[in-house]
Amino acid sequence: MWFLHLHFCPLGSFNLSTRLSDTCHLIFPTFFVGFVCFLILSISFLVHPGLNIHWQEKMVVQVFFTSAILALGFSWLFHTVYCHSERVGKLFNKLDYVGISLLVIGSFIPWIHYSFYCYNSFKLVYILAVLILGGFCAFVCTQDYFLSPTYRAARALLFIALGLSGVVPCVHYILIEDLQEGVHYSALGWLILMAVLYISGATIYALRIPERLYPGKFDIWFQSHQIFHVFVVLAALVHLNGIMEIAQHRLSKGGCDNQL
Repeated sequence: MWFLHLHFCPLGSFNLSTRLSDTCHLIFPTFFVGFVCFLILSISFLVHPGLNIHWQEKMVVQVFFTSAILALGFSWLFHTVYCHSERVGKLFNKLDYVGISLLVIGSFIPWIHYSFYCYNSFKLVYILAVLILGGFCAFVCTQDYFLSPTYRAARALLFIALGLSGVVPCVHYILIEDLQEGVHYSALGWLILMAVLYISGATIYALRIPERLYPGKFDIWFQSHQIFHVFVVLAALVHLNGIMEIAQHRLSKGGCDNQL
């Protein structure tokens, strides 16, 4: 057991749970700040008059904003109230995992939309695929048995596999366009950086670094779960930059010569 001190008993009070998380747990500010940040960015993007993006296209990007807001919001709520009781903690833990699935889905959809902008059939297939795979992950991770610490590594591997499923449309895009087009205009570089951040965070979470190396030293601050949260927020910001880049490039090219 790597956490030796300062475990919290069920409090039975939302007020006490909130005060406890707010005062002594780094997980609260990491995701709360991320939640507020993406909420502000989302509203700013929708109302900004200077962006040369039609409102229908803004809705595509808004899919990512919404998924990030929900994922960060669900996780913030879970880590705020998980000390309330076992029943409440388990319910919000499930919401936390649903939020992660939504974030992966919401990250893929805008990229697929703009990368396969003139290939409607491919776009539809890949969007349906990510919806099915993301839904499957959400379903599995909301099963009571899968919430136990025994399946901690399995949960991380499941979400890594969901993220790596994006390799298929990436390779497909390079084959129908070319690598230079993908790197310079389809934000593949940002996509790869996002994947590295997500996978690094999930690996740290699964291996419980650093608390397994220094038992008792990271019971409250700088434990693997908190580090994972920082990686998630950074990866989401990186992906947002990539989405904006590919959207502006794609829309600046005008319509499609041959719609497939």
